[in-house]
Amino acid sequence: MSDFQSYVERLGRRAREASRRVAVLSGQARREILRRIADSIRQGRGELLEANAKDVQSAEQAKLPVAMVERLKLNDKRIAAMADGVEQIAAQVDPVGQVIEGYIRPNGLRIQKVRVPIGVVLFFYESRPNVTSDAAALCLKSGNAIILRGGKEAFETNRAIVRMIHQALKSADEGLVDAVQLVESTDRALVPLILKQDRTIDLVIPRGGESLIRAVVADSTIPVLKHFTGNCHIYIDRDTRGMEQQVRQICVNAKTSYPGGGVCNAVEHLLFHREAAERLLKNVCEDLAAKGVEIHGDERTRVLYPDARAATDEDWDTEYLALVVGVKVVDSMEEAIGHINEHGSHHTDAILTDSKRSADEFAQRVDSASVMINASTRFADGGEYGLGAEIGISTDKLHARGPMGATDLTTSKWIVTGEGHCRG
Repeated sequence: MSDFQSYVERLGRRAREASRRVAVLSGQARREILRRIADSIRQGRGELLEANAKDVQSAEQAKLPVAMVERLKLNDKRIAAMADGVEQIAAQVDPVGQVIEGYIRPNGLRIQKVRVPIGVVLFFYESRPNVTSDAAALCLKSGNAIILRGGKEAFETNRAIVRMIHQALKSADEGLVDAVQLVESTDRALVPLILKQDRTIDLVIPRGGESLIRAVVADSTIPVLKHFTGNCHIYIDRDTRGMEQQVRQICVNAKTSYPGGGVCNAVEHLLFHREAAERLLKNVCEDLAAKGVEIHGDERTRVLYPDARAATDEDWDTEYLALVVGVKVVDSMEEAIGHINEHGSHHTDAILTDSKRSADEFAQRVDSASVMINASTRFADGGEYGLGAEIGISTDKLHARGPMGATDLTTSKWIVTGEGHCRG
C-alpha cells in the first residue's frame, strides 16, 4: 500500500508540472502536437493491433460479454478513425484564452473573463480503446494534463496508445511527456489513494457504469463530474397527425440503432399522449417488437398492445441498457413533463410534435442536459454536436452539462487591467 501511495503521489506531481507547460503553449503548438499524435497512431498500427490481440484473447478467455469484446477490438478502420478523431480535435477553435465577456467600468478599469485550462484531469473509463486517444487529445487541446485509468480489459491496448502519444509529445518537447500518463496498475487498491490527491489533481471524470461512478464519488476528495444514468424519454404529443412515419422511425432508431440498445442515449421510455396512443401506440410497439425489443407497458398500454409485459413501479426509474422499453399513456403534456422530471436522469429527453407551442414549452420545462425536438435521442453525442469527440456526457449542472468537448475542459479567470488605479 505504501508503494501505491508514493506511486499516485508521483503521478500527480508529474501531471501538475506538465500541466503548467501545456497551459502556456500557443494554440498552434497544441494543434501541431495533436497532428503528430494522429500520425504516430497511424504509424503504430502494427504495434496497436498486436497489443489489442492480447487484450481480446484475455477477454474471450475471461468470457466477457460479446458486446464488450466487440467494443474492445481494433482493426484498420478503427485505428484510422482514432487518428482522424485526434485531427478533428486539432482543427477545432482553440478554447484557451477566449474572452467570455469584457467591459470597461466607469472608473476606467478594463474587466475581462477568459477561458483557462482546468489543470490536471483524472479520467476513469472502460472498454473502448478510442476513448484513450479522444480523452488525451481533448485535454491537450484545452491545455490540460490527464491521468488515464482505463479498464483492465483494454490494458495492453491503452499502454500501446499512450506510447504512441508519448512519441509525439517527446518529438515536440521532452518536458511534455507527463501531460498524458496511464495508471500502470489494474489493482483496485490504488483507486481510493489516487482519489485523495486533491493537491495535484483538479477534476475527476468517471465514464462507465453507475457502480463505477458511485464508487468514485464515495472515495474522492477531488471534485467529480458525474454521468450517472441515461434514463431517456420520448414524449409523443397529441399534435402528431401526419407524423406517423416520423414517429415510428424515430422511436425505433432511438432504441435499436446501437446493437443491443446498451448506450446512454438510447430511449428507455416512451410516453404517449392518450390521443396519440389511439393512433400510434400499437404500430410503434409492433415495430419495436419486430426488432427484438421487449415492451413493458402500463395498463392503458396493454389494452392497446396486449403483448406488452405489465410494467412495475420500478420500471419507470430503470435504465435498461438492453432491448427493453417502457411504455406509458398520459393524459397531457403536463403529466409527461412531470413524469420525466421525476423519473428521468436529466440526460436526454425528446418530444415528437407538430406544435411549435408544445415544443417550446417542453424544451423550457424539461430539466435535462439535452432536449430533442422531432429527433432521436441518439443524437446526444459529442461528435453529432460538432465537438469532434467527447470526454463524457455530464448529467451534473456544475460546471459542464451534456456532451463535453474541449471547451468544457476549461474554467475561467478574471483579468483586470488598470492604469495605476487605487481603490478609495
